[in-house]
Amino acid sequence: MSDFLFEKNTENAIGSDELRERIASGKRLKVKLGVDPTRPDLTFGHLVVFNKLREFQDQGHEAILIIGDFTAMIGDPSGRSSTRPVLTEEDVRTNAATYLDQAFRILDKKKTTVRYNSEWFSEMGFADCLNLSRKMTVARMLERDDFSKRYRSNTPISIVEFLYPLIQGYDSLVLDADVELGGSDQLFNMLVGRALQKDAGKPEQAVLTLPLLVGLDGHRKMSKSYDNYVSFNDGPREMFGKVMSIPDETMWDYYQLLLLSSQDEIDTLKQGHPMDAKKNLARELVGRFYSKDEAEEAQKGFEQVFSKGKNPDEMTEVSLAGAGLGPDSRLVDAMEASGLFQSKKEIIRLIGQGAVKRDGDRVDDRNETVGDHTEQVIQAGKRKFLRIIS
Repeated sequence: MSDFLFEKNTENAIGSDELRERIASGKRLKVKLGVDPTRPDLTFGHLVVFNKLREFQDQGHEAILIIGDFTAMIGDPSGRSSTRPVLTEEDVRTNAATYLDQAFRILDKKKTTVRYNSEWFSEMGFADCLNLSRKMTVARMLERDDFSKRYRSNTPISIVEFLYPLIQGYDSLVLDADVELGGSDQLFNMLVGRALQKDAGKPEQAVLTLPLLVGLDGHRKMSKSYDNYVSFNDGPREMFGKVMSIPDETMWDYYQLLLLSSQDEIDTLKQGHPMDAKKNLARELVGRFYSKDEAEEAQKGFEQVFSKGKNPDEMTEVSLAGAGLGPDSRLVDAMEASGLFQSKKEIIRLIGQGAVKRDGDRVDDRNETVGDHTEQVIQAGKRKFLRIIS
């Protein structure tokens, strides 16, 4: 087997020598990837590790996708400077229901084993939890960079957060995982899995970490918390526009980590115009989640708006009468009725940033009314357009 499984796009490959021995013996590997349904959408940040899991799958190994419906209620503390808000069981169930449909846009459904870690954790009693807790010391937990920083700054760390790496590691113990995949911020948690397997006298899993994808701002990791993400569920035009917004220097990471382009392919693209390369990137990514025709239509729509300075032919339409609004209603309320925004708070923030225009004129007042216009076009930011009609 080619070493690309261990080396391509990986930052750490711990235990790969033992893994090669298992492969040489003809063993079909159990390759584990866990995702906690803390939000309803998967993002391109997830795509980096899903790509690697698909590579193992294509080589004939068993891909095990763990939906962390139990761990999501704790919240992974990796990279956090404060305790995560607690999710309810209903929140987790709602989010988990969307994850599989999204995951199978990348993974081969027929070759994927799906497990929920509530299967084993819901059966554990308090004594079992105490026995698991004995496997790790406080000193060892404080070796984690985020825990160490919070401890030194007197920022609270809950005991349940301390337990998270043990719980993630226990998944590997239950499944007899041969490989665990994750982002580079997951390294500590995945090494706990190796430690638990060793303590139980089982073969230790190999740990492969992958780079954290930089978000649309070109600086911080892609995260919904930073509003710098592209989600699997974004529509073709929204996805195309978001990819086109990334800095030029960032797009090469996207080629490498999302499209799995070779260095030779990237070097060839660098010889051309950056705008052409970025349009190709956006078109290829949209085409992976939608059809080739939809990707081309998304490009045409982008060029119409941004290259020619025109409004898109197709946009969300809001009927004031249908929404129970009138000329004296706030523009904010009409925009919220479009369903394009997460909340009124987001709309008000955009107005404060000068990012909202009505028929080309900037909207500065959050209390501005709709007025008696028969029809008006609202632009919010670079990519969101809606038409308001009476």
